[in-house]
Amino acid sequence: MTSGFQYLRRRLLALGGLALLSAANQGFAQTAWPTKTVRIVVPFAPGGTTDILARAVAPELSKVFGQSFIVDNRAGAGGNLGADLVAKSAPDGYTLLMGTVGTHGINKSLYNRLPYDPQKDFAPITLVAGVPNVMVMNSERARTLGINNVLDFIAYAKSHPGQLNMASSGNGTSIHLAGELFKSMTGIFMTHIPYTGSGPALMGLLSGTVDVMFDNLPSAMALIKAGKLKAFAVTSAQRSAALPDLATIEEAGKLKGFEASSWFGLLAPAGTPPDVVLKLQQETAKALNLPAVKEKLLAQGAIPSGNTPPQFAALIDAEIKKWALVVKASGARVD
Repeated sequence: MTSGFQYLRRRLLALGGLALLSAANQGFAQTAWPTKTVRIVVPFAPGGTTDILARAVAPELSKVFGQSFIVDNRAGAGGNLGADLVAKSAPDGYTLLMGTVGTHGINKSLYNRLPYDPQKDFAPITLVAGVPNVMVMNSERARTLGINNVLDFIAYAKSHPGQLNMASSGNGTSIHLAGELFKSMTGIFMTHIPYTGSGPALMGLLSGTVDVMFDNLPSAMALIKAGKLKAFAVTSAQRSAALPDLATIEEAGKLKGFEASSWFGLLAPAGTPPDVVLKLQQETAKALNLPAVKEKLLAQGAIPSGNTPPQFAALIDAEIKKWALVVKASGARVD
């Protein structure tokens, strides 16, 4: 009996020791984060969809974690400047990137020399939202030129070669590539005018400096509803729930297979502690599912996500392959 008790006592002590060791290991695995301000780098100027989405999630993350999440706009080189800054930042969870289909899908094929590797230099956190692009013109200019729809635009461009130009939020963005794809599939020529973000590009469109833009829908939505921009079609394969009566370019322009959508997601530098990445993913997903946040984004044409890090990583891999084919077909290159 005594021997049985002693055996049981030794087993319990051993199990207790293992439990303590396990608890200690879990304690060491948990990073004390955040203890200071977290920066979300937006690699474009204020006013565009990347900026809109960052500013939608930052306040919610601040509430949850009890530390400020600030948005830091670092525009330049089609998003490469801001992306490279984050890629080379300390992997401690205090510098994040609101990456895009440009920085993490298109640019690897578009640029001969990319200063960062979109797959190796980052830890994907979560896809924040996917959005269609929308083909828009200054409403007054469209009326003046007699352009009422996509087919009118194609006809005008063909009869006035070299007289139209297109704005984008920067080289390598989906806004740029949507325009290049449109040019290649219609056989028209337009001069590309890159800006440092959708906000400045839209100002160029409103002032008449540029003629057309394939903007992300959220950043163009208010101007479309105000009647300042004439929307011809969305660039996605399906119509947008935010503008259900607006046709796709495939439908409106009789361009079979035309599709050039955008997406935006949070990333950290490679080597960021996995528990920090998981915390960020879980809380961002919760924030995107809040009725007020979700309804606001849907009304602007964005479709909230919040997927897991492995799912976001798989999306990035697939998008790099997809856009390599689009870049090749369009002939677009940036040195």
